[in-house]
Amino acid sequence: MEPRLFDAHCHLDLMTYPNAVADETAAKGLGIFDCGVDPRDFTAAKKRGSRYPNIIAGVGLHPWWLADGRCGPAEVDLLCEVAAQERYIGEVGLDFSARFAESEPLQIQAFDRLCDTLVQRSLAGRVISIHAVRSAGTVLDILESHGLLIPNPDSPVIIFHWFSGTSDELARARNAGCYFSVNERMLATKRGREYARQIPLDHLLLETDAPTEPNTETSTQSLIRSLAWTSERIASLKNCDAKHIESEVLANSRSVFGLR
Repeated sequence: MEPRLFDAHCHLDLMTYPNAVADETAAKGLGIFDCGVDPRDFTAAKKRGSRYPNIIAGVGLHPWWLADGRCGPAEVDLLCEVAAQERYIGEVGLDFSARFAESEPLQIQAFDRLCDTLVQRSLAGRVISIHAVRSAGTVLDILESHGLLIPNPDSPVIIFHWFSGTSDELARARNAGCYFSVNERMLATKRGREYARQIPLDHLLLETDAPTEPNTETSTQSLIRSLAWTSERIASLKNCDAKHIESEVLANSRSVFGLR
């Protein structure tokens, strides 16, 4: 079934029954970008995604996994090796919140190396979903320093997932042509709602970032409900119809992810 909604950022591997959810999505018309958090899981995720035309698997290395030692230099090597050949990358990025402050140099080194790899092996249609907590300016600096924000046929699509930076950083990312995926929890804050209102409709995507905790039982219906609620809330912020939001966002998803 052709997707009617598209979740631009969720994590099948962190769900209790990922294969069951994958089966449900195909039947219910939900497309998903399955963002990885550990590059060692990518082979299995890509194999699972290959069985469903509505599921796109991304190779990722979440900064939390790097910060707390679950991943190290070998996993950074693997991320870069795989990402050089893949169109879809995520979740990657930086987290400079107090909990992870000590690992900032390690995170920057890994993200900078990934960007250098992508420049060396350019690939048309590449998509990168980025985590940027208290670090959006640094993320933009690194992307810019590697020429990854310069519009050309090989430039990747940059998606800031659950954007929480400053208003100046939002303006800078908007001006650079970045996309933004918005979820329920982003809209739970006054700042998040204002940012959602400001995001251009032609650069807006919907996401769930599900599950909220690893090994949480999740259903496709809960993902659909979350996406529908988010579109309704954004519609009220933008003073338009929710079906219009869903239609425009689905068109964006098709364009970004090459959906048929």
